[in-house]
Amino acid sequence: MYESYWHLTQKPFENYADPRFYYPGETHQAALLKLRYAIENRRGAALLAGPSGSGKTLVLSMLQETLGETFTPFRHLVFPQMSTADLLAYLANELDGSERDAADLSVPGSIRRIERFLGENAKAQRHAVLAIDEAHLIEDARTLEALRLLLNFESAGRPTLTLLLTGQAGLLPTLERMPQLEERLAVKCLVRPLTEKETGEYVTHRLKVAGATRTIFEPDALPALHALTHGIARRINRLCDLTLLIGFAEEQQTITAGHFESVSQELVTVAPE
Repeated sequence: MYESYWHLTQKPFENYADPRFYYPGETHQAALLKLRYAIENRRGAALLAGPSGSGKTLVLSMLQETLGETFTPFRHLVFPQMSTADLLAYLANELDGSERDAADLSVPGSIRRIERFLGENAKAQRHAVLAIDEAHLIEDARTLEALRLLLNFESAGRPTLTLLLTGQAGLLPTLERMPQLEERLAVKCLVRPLTEKETGEYVTHRLKVAGATRTIFEPDALPALHALTHGIARRINRLCDLTLLIGFAEEQQTITAGHFESVSQELVTVAPE
């Protein structure tokens, strides 16, 4: 709606995991490097944790983009709140690309399918990657234990897949109560919110990718943006998008700190009655 007004070729602050908009923040880059190390060295499992909206899913997208063809298939599960049997059946379908009827969805049947697929995948000199997003929502310890047991499938003494557990910080104490799984984690990565400097660079990067050719945000706007969003990428995207929309509607020439503060108060903050 507002792209032509601001001389942009596309919206710069959509909350999609588009690798083109990836900003290499310090902790994001560190996480990407560690996760690549775990996968490329065929380690059993790794952890990626951080606040909601801090960019974990985009890190996973970048990870998938940068891995070579050897590390396939790469499966990303975004809804892990299933029973153990349903989860294993879902993973079996995702890995071998088939759909089975209810009669074939028993736990033993799913495990046999997963083991068979991983064995054939390893014989083809490939290594599977299984990313479990929102893993902090898995409340049943038996489900996490089932995921751990998948790491027992090996070829030439090495795991045939790498399990990536991704979630909020609440996942950490859960794993501490499961030493059998926690000790299988080759790396632990913590993504933190962006600093004030990184927030400015993040916004500048996204605007550039979206085709910006002139100054849109005044110098005083970016520190205010960081203070209002606490450096959480999803909040930054939301506030920037809304402010550009209001700026377009009001025919503003640039965006100032006052604009961010006004939009945050009127459109984002919900005042108690």
